[in-house]
Amino acid sequence: MSGGGTRRWGWGGGGRAESLRAEAQAAKDAAAAAFYELDTAQRDLRISIETLAAVDDSPAARRAVTEFTEFGRRIDQASHEYITAVDTHDLDRDDLDAGTADRARQLLTRARDDLERTRKDLERFGRGLGPLLEKAETQLARLAPAVERARQALLAAANALDAVRATGLRADDLAARLAALSPELTRLNEGAGRHGVRETVQRADRVLREAETVREEAERLPERAAEIDRRLSSLRTRAEALHNRAGQVEPVLSELRRRFTVACWEDLQHVPEQAVRAVRQAEEKLAEARGARQEQRWADATALLSTVRALLNDADEAVAAAGDRLRRLDEVSFDHSGEVERVRFAIRDAQRLAMAGRSHPDPRHAGPLDNAVERLDRAVAGLTGRHPDWWHFVVELDAIRETVAQVVRDIRQARAAGA
Repeated sequence: MSGGGTRRWGWGGGGRAESLRAEAQAAKDAAAAAFYELDTAQRDLRISIETLAAVDDSPAARRAVTEFTEFGRRIDQASHEYITAVDTHDLDRDDLDAGTADRARQLLTRARDDLERTRKDLERFGRGLGPLLEKAETQLARLAPAVERARQALLAAANALDAVRATGLRADDLAARLAALSPELTRLNEGAGRHGVRETVQRADRVLREAETVREEAERLPERAAEIDRRLSSLRTRAEALHNRAGQVEPVLSELRRRFTVACWEDLQHVPEQAVRAVRQAEEKLAEARGARQEQRWADATALLSTVRALLNDADEAVAAAGDRLRRLDEVSFDHSGEVERVRFAIRDAQRLAMAGRSHPDPRHAGPLDNAVERLDRAVAGLTGRHPDWWHFVVELDAIRETVAQVVRDIRQARAAGA
C-alpha cells in the first residue's frame, strides 16, 4: 500500500485485545495481593503456634500444631499454583495474543481464589485458637518475672550465707546446697528458647523455693547454734540430776521388798542398772553432740541431742516407776475402799449411759460392763492373807477402768453416728 507507515496486526480488534491484557494484569495483581496476605497471615499465626508448642503440651495444643502443619502443606500447594501461573505467562510480551491473555487471567483468578479461600480458612482456624493462646500467653507472661524472682532469691541466699559466715559460722552444708543450684541458674539463663517455657517456669519456681529455704536456714543459723548450746547445757544438767536420782532407787526397792510381796516389786529389780546405763549412754551421746557442735555439724548435733533426750526420758521413767509404785501401793494398802468405790461409780455411770433412752441395754455394752463388775468383785475378794498382792489389785482396777471408759466411748460414738 502506498502512503504512510506500518501498524501491529497481532491484536486485531485493538481495544478488545488491550482490555484482555489489562484484565489479565489486574488478575495478576489481585493474585499477588492474595499471595502476600496469605503469607502474612501464615507468618503471624506461626508465631502463635510456636508459642503454643513451647508452653502447652496438652492434646488440644498438639492437635493445633498438627493442623497448622497441614495448613502449611495446603498453603505451599496454593502458592505453587500461583507462582506457576505467573511464570507461565509473560503479560508484558508484545506478541501476547488474546487467547493466551484470557487463559492467563483465568489461571491467575483461580490462583487468587484459592489463595483467598486458604487465607480465610487459616484465619478461621486462628480465631478458634483463642482460648489456647490466651492460656499460653498467660503462662508466657509468668516467664520473665519467675526467672527474675529466682535470680533475686539466689542473690539473697548468697548474701545471707556471707553474713552468717562473717559471724564465724561455716554453714558448709548450706553452701553446698546453694552451689548445687548453679547449674539450674545456667539453664535459666539459656532461656525458654532452649528449654521451653513451661519447663523454664517450673525450674524458676523450684530454684526460688530452694534458694529461699537456704536463705531462711542461713538467717536462722545463729539462733539454731544458740538453741543447740542451750540444749547442751540443759541436758547436761538433767543428766547430772538423773545420775543422782538413780542412786535413790535402791532405797525405794528396799522399802518395797520389806513391806510387799515379791509380785509387787519383782519387775523393778533391774531399774537401778537400767537407769545408770541409760544415763551413761546419754552422757556419751552428749559428748558426741558437743563435738558435732564444735565442728558445726548442725544436723548431727541436733540428732544426737534428740537421742540424749530419749535416753534421759527412759532413765527418768525407770527412776520414777519405782517411786510411783511405792506411792500407789502405800495408798491402796492403807485403804483400798476408796479406790474400789471410784471404780464402782465409773461402772454405774456407764450403765446409766447404756440404758439412757432404752428399755434394754445393747448386749455389746452390757456384756463388758457386767464383766467389769465381776472382775472388780474378784479383785476385792483376792485381797486375802497377811500380805495380799496389792500390785495385782492395782493393775486389775486400772484395766477395769480402761474397759469401762472404752464402753462409754463406743456408746457415744454409736449415738453420734445415728444422730
